[in-house]
Amino acid sequence: MTGRPGEPSGGAPFPPDLPGADLVARGLVALARREFPVEALLVAIGAPRLRSAGLELPPAADAPGHPEMALYEALCAEGREGAHSRYLALIRRLVSFERALEATRRRETSEPA
Repeated sequence: MTGRPGEPSGGAPFPPDLPGADLVARGLVALARREFPVEALLVAIGAPRLRSAGLELPPAADAPGHPEMALYEALCAEGREGAHSRYLALIRRLVSFERALEATRRRETSEPA
C-alpha cells in the first residue's frame, strides 16, 4: 500500500467527511497491520467496490475467507445484544461510504482541469 491509509492510488485521500469514513480509515490501518477487528472485516467485505472506486487496499492474505461471517461472529463475540441489527447498520454505513466515494470520484473526473 502506498501513502497513508485512505489514499487511493492517485494519491488524494478520500474526504474525511464521507459517511463511514472513520470506519473505513480504521479498517485500512488494521488491515495494514494484519489485524481483523470489526472495521477491518467491514473493509474486507467492501474491498471489490472500494478498489474499483480507486482505493488501494493492503493485501489481506491472512483475512478470513468469508468476511461477512467473520464480522457477524465478531459482533456476537462482543457480547452485545442485537448483533444482527449492528451488522446491518455497519453494512449500511459501508454502502453509504462506497456510494459517496464513487460520487466524489465521478465529480473529480468530470471537472474540467
